[in-house]
Amino acid sequence: MRFQLIFVLTAAAASLAIAQDYPKLRSGQWEMTTTSVKAGAGAPTKSTMCTDDALQKEMISMGAGMRKEMCTKNEFRRDGSKITMSSECRIGDSKVVTSAVMTLSGDTGYKTRIASSFDPPFMGMKDSQTTLEGKYVGACRDGMVPGDFITPGGQKINIKGMAMGKAPMPPPQPARPAKVPQ
Repeated sequence: MRFQLIFVLTAAAASLAIAQDYPKLRSGQWEMTTTSVKAGAGAPTKSTMCTDDALQKEMISMGAGMRKEMCTKNEFRRDGSKITMSSECRIGDSKVVTSAVMTLSGDTGYKTRIASSFDPPFMGMKDSQTTLEGKYVGACRDGMVPGDFITPGGQKINIKGMAMGKAPMPPPQPARPAKVPQ
């Protein structure tokens, strides 16, 4: 779960490009679908996030910091509603070469296609193709506040402050015990 959240946040932040080019997405609740094409990949996963301007700026800052620490190549280009990115980074002992294209639908939707290769393979992956689709669904609801992120497994965490070390990653939730028939 931690790797998936870090991957989604890194990909989203990296896809948002540099500060002057980053797209301002509408504040509120977003539904995101992640689809991966790789061996053993399951069905698309869905997550929910509540965002505001401050969180978007924090994610941009976090992405820039991670790129500075982990990457030797970062190229960004924005042409209207399309942002393209390519990078060469290190995750552990692996060199990761990534290219991404983000297409915006105004401030209420986006679709990002990410292709990455890992050398040597990372966590058993030699390459991956991931599509992230996000859509604005309205004001934050269901008791969510900016920074709340509901993982595909249903765990709710607040990511606000992570870029500044204020919000630690939560420990994994223990599995629920099976009900014993009586």
